[in-house]
Amino acid sequence: MKVAVAGCCHGALDKMYETLELLQRRHNVRPDLLLCCGDFQAVRNEADLRCMAVPAKYRHMQTFYRYYSGEKKAPVLTVFIGGNHEASNHLQELPYGGWVAPNIYYLGYAGVVRFRGVRIGGISGIFKSHDYRKGHFECPPYNQQTIRSAYHVRNIEVFKLKQLKRPIDIFMSHDWPRSIYHYGNKKQLLKMKSFFRQEVESNTLGSPAASELLQHLKPTYWFSAHLHVKFAAFMQHETNSKEELPKATKFLALDKCLPHRDFLQQIIDVEHDPNAGDSLEYDAEWIAVLKATNSLVNVTQSSWNMPEKNGLHAKWDYSVTEEAIKEVLEELNHDLKIPCNFTLTAACYDPSKPQKTMEPVHTINPQTTEFCAQFGLTDINDRIQQAKEEASGRGEYEEEEEEEMDSTGSAEEPSEYNTDNSGLSSFNPDEIMLDEEGGDEDLSTCSVDPSPDHPPDFSTSFSDIRIMPDSMAVSSDDAMDSNNEELEKSAGSKQVEEKSSTERPLKRIGGDENGNGGIKKIKRRNQAIYAAEDEDKTD
Repeated sequence: MKVAVAGCCHGALDKMYETLELLQRRHNVRPDLLLCCGDFQAVRNEADLRCMAVPAKYRHMQTFYRYYSGEKKAPVLTVFIGGNHEASNHLQELPYGGWVAPNIYYLGYAGVVRFRGVRIGGISGIFKSHDYRKGHFECPPYNQQTIRSAYHVRNIEVFKLKQLKRPIDIFMSHDWPRSIYHYGNKKQLLKMKSFFRQEVESNTLGSPAASELLQHLKPTYWFSAHLHVKFAAFMQHETNSKEELPKATKFLALDKCLPHRDFLQQIIDVEHDPNAGDSLEYDAEWIAVLKATNSLVNVTQSSWNMPEKNGLHAKWDYSVTEEAIKEVLEELNHDLKIPCNFTLTAACYDPSKPQKTMEPVHTINPQTTEFCAQFGLTDINDRIQQAKEEASGRGEYEEEEEEEMDSTGSAEEPSEYNTDNSGLSSFNPDEIMLDEEGGDEDLSTCSVDPSPDHPPDFSTSFSDIRIMPDSMAVSSDDAMDSNNEELEKSAGSKQVEEKSSTERPLKRIGGDENGNGGIKKIKRRNQAIYAAEDEDKTD
């Protein structure tokens, strides 16, 4: 079957689907499935916009609401994960996944589904070490901290995915797995994105959690987005024994979705079960894992570690047996079809009656209620509500009022790295800085194939095969420890940083026209991403 893969669509669903329809007319190619790797922006109304972590001036309604209301229907089954620019209150309603509109399915915080026998997994959000060990405690209305932490990856989701034993065909993450750039045309990547160099050379670009999953799951395909550059790589995995067959992963990072982007290079042919139906299906092993790990659900801000074989936990292996998988199949009468039970849970945007003062509320979605009841799982949002009520009863909880984000970018991610850029030191990859005037890079056209000698066709675009050495393998816990040490060290220089904050916006060293090594004003990468929408309209 043909699978189309898209990067960050930023809510421009009309443009994305029109491009696919144009592809069908011009090339007679019609995908059976569309995958989107985050920053989907399922914004239903003005309240949802307030829950999206972008500066106020970049909050645009876009076109998702038309699909939510039923005015339009996605012409192809669409499966997506969350990124770091989402209506977090909407996606939070579906922690285990669900329909956000007819024919548009969200995988949840982490999830695995099947389509025509093809096993598709994904993890939503981006990695941030300071929130990684916390539970999912956030709920709307968000404040300046929780509006960002709501989309940060948690260790429990990684732990659940690591319990899987059966092969994964396709996996999606929003941010790149750390180290994946060593398996493609790194030279060309750095030529297109020179400001990645320090992170690449220090092996800190990307998510250590995603890298850990890549090494464990070894999927046939792995797709990511986030950095707005197309990049392909091919990773040959090490085998654990002589009997184990070698496995390899084809990695592709997608540029953001644009109306003029040719999807022809982002459509892959995937082997499927010709006898399977055309419905999206639950994955029996994943459901069994959810049931097995249900006792680990945490809705507090307290940091905690997942069970591991270190003498501190009575149980650390939560992988499931064939018998447990069989029980799930019997519970479902061997009918794994995901019910089409989409339900409106919020008022839909009406262009003729704008409601700019609409406030977000914490909603329990009927889809999640039904899913949890069917499989005996904890409804995370219900647990959060209970925790709030219990704390309020003890006089320990006072609801925080949402602070309006200003247009200067206060909703941007605080860097975990040293912010002293006097020597072009490392920046958080999620906050890459660009020239105020746009710099010499065009984010809408950056594309890095694995080798300039290879054609851009995805099936042949992997330049060479490399095996990750042990020294390059990154554990998310190890990376977190080192990052936390770095944060502790930076705490001592907090006063210095506060003193230098008056020098914002941040600047990067660069020679001025007089050759005096002057500095150029730069702005946050995310602002450049959204500003590029205006350029798109003129294409």
